[in-house]
Amino acid sequence: MLHVVQDGGMTTGPVEVSPREAEVLAAIGERLSNAEIAAKLYISVRTVESHVSSLLRKFGVTDRWSLVDRATTKAPALAGMVGVPTAWTTFIGRDRERDLIHASIADARLVTLVGPGGVGKTRLAAVVAEAAASSFPSGVAFVDLVPVRDGFVAQAVAATLGLVESPQQPLESAIAERIGRGRVLLVLDNCEHLLVAVTGFITRLLSHCPYTRVLATTRERLGVAGERLVAIEPLPLASDAVALFLDRAAEVNPDFDADPSIVVELCARLDGLPLAIELAAARSAALGAVGLLAAVEDYLRLLTGRRGTDERHQSLRAVLGWSHDLLDEETQVLFRRLAVFAGSFDLDAVALVTAGDRAAVADVLGRLADKSLVIYERAEGRWRLLETIRAFAADQLDTSGERGDLQDRHLRWAAATATRLESSLGSAQAGGRRSEFDSVASDLRAALSAAASGPDAAPHQLARSLGRLTFARRFLHESVDHFRKAAEFAPTAAEAARDLRSAAACTFVSTTSGPDTFQLLLASAERAGAGGDGNARAIALSRAVETAGRYQVVRGAGTEVTPDWLRRLLDEASAAGDPGDPAVAAVLAIAAAWTARPEDSAAAAQIAAAAARDTGDPVLISAALDAVGFALHRAGRLREARQVTRERMALLTMMDQDDPHAAAEIEDVFIAACTDALHAGDLPAALSTARRLPADNLLGSHSYIATSMQIPPLVLTGDLDAGLRYATRMWDGWQRAGRSRSGWMIPAVAIAALAHQLRGDQQSFAVWRARVLEVAGIMDRSQEVRLAPLVFLDARAAIHTGELAGAAMLVDHAFGEFLGTWAAPYARAAGAELAVVAGLPDAAERLAAATGAAEQNDWAAACLARAAGRLNQNPDAYIAAVARWERIGARLERAYTLLLLPDRAAEGRAGLAALGLPTLPSGEVR
Repeated sequence: MLHVVQDGGMTTGPVEVSPREAEVLAAIGERLSNAEIAAKLYISVRTVESHVSSLLRKFGVTDRWSLVDRATTKAPALAGMVGVPTAWTTFIGRDRERDLIHASIADARLVTLVGPGGVGKTRLAAVVAEAAASSFPSGVAFVDLVPVRDGFVAQAVAATLGLVESPQQPLESAIAERIGRGRVLLVLDNCEHLLVAVTGFITRLLSHCPYTRVLATTRERLGVAGERLVAIEPLPLASDAVALFLDRAAEVNPDFDADPSIVVELCARLDGLPLAIELAAARSAALGAVGLLAAVEDYLRLLTGRRGTDERHQSLRAVLGWSHDLLDEETQVLFRRLAVFAGSFDLDAVALVTAGDRAAVADVLGRLADKSLVIYERAEGRWRLLETIRAFAADQLDTSGERGDLQDRHLRWAAATATRLESSLGSAQAGGRRSEFDSVASDLRAALSAAASGPDAAPHQLARSLGRLTFARRFLHESVDHFRKAAEFAPTAAEAARDLRSAAACTFVSTTSGPDTFQLLLASAERAGAGGDGNARAIALSRAVETAGRYQVVRGAGTEVTPDWLRRLLDEASAAGDPGDPAVAAVLAIAAAWTARPEDSAAAAQIAAAAARDTGDPVLISAALDAVGFALHRAGRLREARQVTRERMALLTMMDQDDPHAAAEIEDVFIAACTDALHAGDLPAALSTARRLPADNLLGSHSYIATSMQIPPLVLTGDLDAGLRYATRMWDGWQRAGRSRSGWMIPAVAIAALAHQLRGDQQSFAVWRARVLEVAGIMDRSQEVRLAPLVFLDARAAIHTGELAGAAMLVDHAFGEFLGTWAAPYARAAGAELAVVAGLPDAAERLAAATGAAEQNDWAAACLARAAGRLNQNPDAYIAAVARWERIGARLERAYTLLLLPDRAAEGRAGLAALGLPTLPSGEVR
């Protein structure tokens, strides 16, 4: 449950909100309608209505706008407590330490519990985390780092929080954004083997999350500035240590009784270490306190005679060695073999890796659990070794000489497990498989890391499946590394070429980096050629050419990418592949369409579409249709281009977003659907499509690209507050992503500037106008006139402010040649209206010249109808414009138009007031 604390309104205490209600609340905060929420969350409208009613009741409010306030100001960072291990035994003692830790996390941002293995740091941290939950209303998260290897700290935290990576938001950024300014307690348990990675992660997290507290457990300090150390000592012998022993002994023998002095002596010999005490108590039923003391003393005497023994761990080694030696041979064998697992394990995994009978393995695991050598996690149905015990078992495994064989079996189990999980992607059980993947991910990574280099079927399959699984889990950068690794293990050049193509697909989505994608595709082509696979070479080269021509992001690729060079690559592809193969023919035709000269592009695109349809592959068909749509855009046939994009949208149901080869296409289709609706001036459709981007879509619900899609329709329909809120989020996300040039952002930044202008904030208007040039990467101010969104902004701002001195020049700009087509109709229409408002002598000609824009764009048609009314003082034209504005939901422009009708001016002023806007800066109607 989510606990949302309200500061105002009728609700004064914590409000319990279910996870689904939290999703609905967040969608309400985005101002989605019930139908849009239903589409986004894949539930019925009636279910949405039920959740909305429940939220109204829980928050004690009567209207939807009040819920918007709750959603935007009170969203929790986490869902209560996550990852905190379940305790099955009583916690004994540590009152002083608990009080000290509570006080420390109130004062210090990083508190580190330091102590030897077996002293009870993990259990103490879990108890403190549970007790401190009320002080951290934004959530508590407990992350076990025992199975985690270097380089995967962020993945472990993200898995606990249920987070994914998006193209413009790496995992650490996603974690920081989720936690944000909330008061969160993050527990990082067992950090000692990841000191450098953990300290770096903590430093970056705390720098971005001012109210977060981190509680870490480790055997040595982390060394982070401001770290507060709390030393965890062994239990006091005459009190807590004895109480712990008696409690655990009573669990195995309720009638246990012993001389208190013997128990005190036993605990002293065990140095008061909780783990040693618990292991000894597990044997108390058979040996009694006197027998336990004698056995421990014998082992201590043995250890004392060894060279190089660390005296701090003698008692723990003694009880572990003694406990191990009391096991029968069958149990000893299984115990040491369990050390091959990096994380937790289930019965099937143990049976396969240790080559044991399933029933016998279950029996032995039960016996090990009874002796506290293995921990059984009932809720998950899995077992695990405490890290200290695992280290001891690993020593036994090394001594036995079985490690090589065990690691090989572990590798083959990992490959089979990864393959099985991969095969279930996209099925109804995918959600459960994702949870299972999180459970075994550390072991899959460890098995791959331990594999010997060189061609080998098992590590090759494991790396390839891990690439797909981590991509589906949205660990996007990690997926690239796994596919690269797969290419190293590939048994044939053809398989290596395939893996490099997969890496290229992941790279494009994970970084939106054309250079990386391009170079990986060229590497794939080279490997395919070395293996004599002409078709694979043709496909890789064609996709490289398509990437360069279609996305135009191959900058800094290490080689100057020119149209002539791309055509030469395409010639090489044609010579290498079999044109009779439908897939080869399709990719060749698609690449040709994206590199064709403007006069040939329409015909080439149609040829590509026909070739792609012959394959039946929805990804290839969509790529070819995109070329068709691009040619239509270039010809100014925007409505026809939108129909093509609708055809691409229909193909989405046949694409798997967990498949790297489909992912970039899915992403492109969503963006095209949003921008095409804006091309046509259909603001409701543009906003609805932008909001339909599913939360787990590759773009991510918080990526700056996904966010930018909503800003133009929000502002142009009059929701300036929401538009500017998204604009701030978009700008912050773009900066976090590295501030690369982004054509997608230009319209959103320009429209954000317009929103500030309409609100009368000239300073912010100037800042955001300058940002348009920054995003576009334009240093030469003379090139401003080629950016249609910027020209539209300046023309619309001039109309609004009445600053008409430069109107003639702005109108000329509005009818010039633009770099892109997105905002051209808006710029033309605004330019024509500016000509009328400024009383330019060629105003009528400008209106006529903009007619083509009106034919392709609903917003432009409404704007020109109003301009015609201004020019001819025709009320009927105003009324027609009002009707057009109503059809596309442009409440802002509708209100401004009503001001021009004397009998409806009051309605216009009321409309502007409802949007929080003044009539005009001067109070006049222009």
